[in-house]
Amino acid sequence: MTQFDNTEKQALMKTEIIEMLHLIIDPELQINIIDMGLVYSVDLNEEEKKIAIEMTLSSPNCPMGASIVGAVENCMEHNFSKYTAVVNLVWQPAWSYECISEEGKRLLGM
Repeated sequence: MTQFDNTEKQALMKTEIIEMLHLIIDPELQINIIDMGLVYSVDLNEEEKKIAIEMTLSSPNCPMGASIVGAVENCMEHNFSKYTAVVNLVWQPAWSYECISEEGKRLLGM
């Protein structure tokens, strides 16, 4: 699972962003995208009022990919209305089941 640095100046808002991302459920496995390990980083630019999220999908051909990305953008812009959300979809490192958090594995019965 990706570790987020909560010692930096914007830690509270980043923590709030991550908590909001827990609300977005991967429709295939029915667990949130944080515990799935799909979110690689969250960057906050106060000057530009931009939230940049780097994430991946379980596969490049994920049939729900557009829906998941749209849900992330909508969630951010709804909950942080003064900011613009930018989702950068990346394929490296490739997602695998090893990316799933311990909580995600518990939810999946792994």
